[in-house]
Amino acid sequence: MSHDAQADDTTDATAHPAAASPLEAAVEAAVEATVNAGDIARLADVGRAAVSNWRRRYEDFPQPVGGTASSPLFSLPEVEAWLRRNGKSFEVSQGDRVWQRLRASADDLRLGEVLGEVGAFLLYTLRDPVGWKRLSATPGFAGRLPGAVAEATADLPRRTGDTTPVEPGLLRLVAGMAERNGAAGTFEFLCERYAEAHSRRLALTRPDVAALMTRLACPGARTVLDPACGMGTLLLDAARAGGAGDKARLLGQDANETVALLAALRLLLRGRDARVVPGDALRHDAFSPDRPADAPGDAPGDALVDAVVCDPPFNERAWGHEDLVGDPRWQYGMPPRGEPELAWVQHCLAHVRPGGLVAVLMPGAAASRRPGRRVRANLLRTGALRAVFTLAPGGPDLWLLRRPEPGERQPGAILVADAGDDPASAEAVWRAHLAKAELPPGGRTVRIIDILDDEVDVSPARHLSPRIDTQGFPADRERFRYAIAALADDVPDLEVLTGGAAGWDASWATVAEMARSGLVTIRHSTLRALPADASDGEVPDGEVAEGGVPEGGARQGRVAEGGVREGGVRERGVREGRVPDGGVPVLTADDVAAGTAPSRRISRAPGLLVVRPGDVVASAVTARVVAGEGAVLGPHLSLFRVDPGKVDPEFLAGFLRYAAGGGRPHLGSSRVEARRARVPQLPLAVQRAYGTAFRRLLALEDGLREAAAVGEALARLGVEGLIDGRLRPRG
Repeated sequence: MSHDAQADDTTDATAHPAAASPLEAAVEAAVEATVNAGDIARLADVGRAAVSNWRRRYEDFPQPVGGTASSPLFSLPEVEAWLRRNGKSFEVSQGDRVWQRLRASADDLRLGEVLGEVGAFLLYTLRDPVGWKRLSATPGFAGRLPGAVAEATADLPRRTGDTTPVEPGLLRLVAGMAERNGAAGTFEFLCERYAEAHSRRLALTRPDVAALMTRLACPGARTVLDPACGMGTLLLDAARAGGAGDKARLLGQDANETVALLAALRLLLRGRDARVVPGDALRHDAFSPDRPADAPGDAPGDALVDAVVCDPPFNERAWGHEDLVGDPRWQYGMPPRGEPELAWVQHCLAHVRPGGLVAVLMPGAAASRRPGRRVRANLLRTGALRAVFTLAPGGPDLWLLRRPEPGERQPGAILVADAGDDPASAEAVWRAHLAKAELPPGGRTVRIIDILDDEVDVSPARHLSPRIDTQGFPADRERFRYAIAALADDVPDLEVLTGGAAGWDASWATVAEMARSGLVTIRHSTLRALPADASDGEVPDGEVAEGGVPEGGARQGRVAEGGVREGGVRERGVREGRVPDGGVPVLTADDVAAGTAPSRRISRAPGLLVVRPGDVVASAVTARVVAGEGAVLGPHLSLFRVDPGKVDPEFLAGFLRYAAGGGRPHLGSSRVEARRARVPQLPLAVQRAYGTAFRRLLALEDGLREAAAVGEALARLGVEGLIDGRLRPRG
């Protein structure tokens, strides 16, 4: 169902209402409201993990006042007081205060009903502002308000059962918010919060997918139907895409009475010409073309529409198969019991005029399941199914259909396309198909006769080659050649000795003994784990940030234009984080293992250990010499700072790598093993010669690993290109 609370054409201020004035804040703070962990994270501008850490670390953090063990609720005033007491910045907007007050006024099961009553009140204040102003000044107005609201909102969906009364204090707060942000903007904000709070219960249509569906199906449409409208997102988008502006007639139906009411309110508060009806569209079709125009609840002109958009519920077994046998909507065959989506497809086609378009989201499996092949075949034979777009790996797919006009020539092919990570690319493929132009990558027309086999599989994956860019094959081949050639330069010239180096066994010392002698200072990271606010990001190729593992810890070679070393393997730079104060780069165990610059950033804090150029950083599996400065030492890392006049850092790093598992049949190390590593006591000049050899051998290991990755990608691209027909052998 398409009902995410996406903002429409209201101003930016509607999405984030202005903060309450001091007087309003004082009045509203007296109202006991509750917040969950997600609300606290949003108010304090931190992640949810940070809130969890506060609960564990601070004994005075407010105790839950409701909710469940997995989703506790806290008193908003108590949370505000705690945040102030602990110097943590926060801001509670007027909209957040109204939402928390609304949420505290009902349990989760009735929250949608209360939101619907609030929306009806806003529609009343919009349509009769003078009446509301006069009524609000009357003592005891609460008793007269329901009648005034009902009279002004008679076009809202009829509600069964008793309505949920809303306390007058909450309505006054809502009215005050509407004065600042407008009735539509206020209701949109509350719908957004409602959708967030019930994200597991509401099936949300992605905003980019909703926009694509309406752009494909609704240009020029003056009447649009969504038979599973949810909270009305597709209809809101259809009004923008239809070209008829505010004059477009928008029709919707949804099985959930509360959700149907919210959809109607979102449309009517924007002044749309809309009619939304609660009820199951398959069993109780409110817009049936065969239904008399004067039937209760009907209106003239609701029979056939210009376009239909639909995001139906998937995999519903109890959709009414037994009750709907022989239904006149099944023009393309009786939908099998396990194919409810094909029932929705035919329902949509039955409501659109000849020549009108239908856009329906479908599960990926609906394009190939055997029970539905008869219906799919008839959709193809009659020319009703025009295109199938895969919008994401594993689905959903977007089916674009057109109701055939009597006597028109049927198309001989169908368009299939894979939109990849960009649903909007499907529109470019469709426009090119209509213009009979060359299709962009990812699209293909397939002859219908080639699909009408035993399977009638219309899934794009069946008919499209893998999305590969074979134009880059020559460049990738050259990068691989450079990478392989560069490996030879990393091999040190080592002399073979028969009896061992002179004086090699004369004097050895453990790293711990060297530390006691002042030759090495050993420090360990103060971080047990990365903080909750640690973040990552990327910098342009070729930039190596401060604190990086060296031009020597990683592959040797200068960084050339575009970030590719002369060796042909791309450098990886530190990634900028989004921590509140900009933070500092932190070197992690993964960075040390891969030989890359710091990949994470954390907030500045006292006690962090900053690495310097020439420091040896060791993890459980390796050790490297740091070339840059400014990074801090991450969890599970140790730092060895040598006396440069007596110990060569590369020399020490080589022996630490060996102790960490480099020369043993098993991996794994500890701080104790690193301190026990034995190092020969050699003159500094000799150490430097050995250190250079160790560094070049490490560069050889890194180069082999990176060349293998480049080679695997090259081989895969070559195989796919040959199979796809985009590459061929020369000669």
